[in-house]
Amino acid sequence: MTEGITTPGAGWRRADGPPAQKRQKRRRRRGGGRPGGEVAMVEEAEFTSYYGRPIIKPPVWKTPDVPLYLFLGGAAGSSSIMAALTDLTDRPALTRNARYVSGGAAIASVVFLVHDLGRPERFLHMLRVIKPTSPLSIGSYILAPFSAAAGATAAVELLGWFPRLKRFGGVVAALFGGPLATYTGVLFSNTAVPSWHAAYKELPFVFGASGMAAGGGITMALSPIEEAGPSRKMAVAGAAIELAAMHRVETGFGIVSEPYHEGKAGRLLRAAKSCTAAGAALTVVAGRRRAGAVAAGALLAAGSLLTRFGVFEAGMASARDPKYTVVPQRERLAARGNGPAPSVTR
Repeated sequence: MTEGITTPGAGWRRADGPPAQKRQKRRRRRGGGRPGGEVAMVEEAEFTSYYGRPIIKPPVWKTPDVPLYLFLGGAAGSSSIMAALTDLTDRPALTRNARYVSGGAAIASVVFLVHDLGRPERFLHMLRVIKPTSPLSIGSYILAPFSAAAGATAAVELLGWFPRLKRFGGVVAALFGGPLATYTGVLFSNTAVPSWHAAYKELPFVFGASGMAAGGGITMALSPIEEAGPSRKMAVAGAAIELAAMHRVETGFGIVSEPYHEGKAGRLLRAAKSCTAAGAALTVVAGRRRAGAVAAGALLAAGSLLTRFGVFEAGMASARDPKYTVVPQRERLAARGNGPAPSVTR
C-alpha cells in the first residue's frame, strides 16, 4: 500500500522536473562516471519536494490583473502628487491632464483588482476590519479613499464644477498617492516568496520610482511642452531611482536574485531596463520637443509596465522552485554554526 510513497525516487521529485528514477536513468545512459573510471557512490544532490509540489504555496494572484493593478496604481499615485503641486504653480493644462491620468488609472486599477479577487464584494469585505500589521489591510484603506478622491477630482475637472472642491479632492488624493505607489512593494516583500521577501527594503523604492517614471512620462506626453517641466523632472528622477534600486534587487541577494535574470522574468526585466533608460535619455535630450516628449513618455510607461510584470514573474518562479527556499535556509543555519554550508547542484 505504501510502496509508491516510501520507495526512494517513486514519489519525490523536483518541483519543475521528472521523478528521480527517470533522472537517474538518463545520467546512466550518458555514462556519467567520473574521470579515470571512478564511479560516484553517492547520487548527485537534488532539491526535491513531495510529488513535485512547491515547498511554499505560490500566491494565487493572477496575471495580467495584478501586474496591471501595480502599474496603474503607481502611475495614479505619482500623477496625483503632480496635479496637486502644479495646481499651486499655475500650470492649468498639466494640472488637468495629471488629474485625468490619476483618476482614470485609479478607477482602472480597482477594476483589475476586483477582477483578480473574483467577486466585487470581496473588496468590500477587506474594508470591514483594519489590521495595522497587514500590508494588504492597510493597502485597502489607502486604495479606497485615494480612488474615491482621484476619481471625483477627475470628474469635477471634466465637468468644470466646484473649483474649490476640485482642489480639495486633489490634495486628498495627493496625500494618499505616495503610499499607494509604494505599499504594493511592502505587500510583495511581506510574503514568503523568496525573491520578493529578500528585497524587502528595495521593492518599495522600485515600485515608487517606477510609478514616478510612468506618471511623469504619461503627463509629459499629454501636456504642452512649456508646462511639462515638472513632469520631465519627475520622469528622469523616477527612472534613475528605479534603475539603481532594481540593480540592487537583481544582484544583491545571492541565489534568490537568479529568477530576475532567467526565463520569462529575465526577458521582461531586460526589456524594462532598456525602455526606462532610453526614455530617460530621450527626455533629457529631446523632451522639450513634441515628438521627443511623446516618444519618451511612451518608453517610460512601457518600462514601468514591464518592470511590474518582470518582478511578478520572478517571484512566482522562485516560489515554484524548492531551491530558492532550501538554499537560503541552509545558508542561515550555516552562518549560525548549526549546520554545513549548502551545496548547490542541479
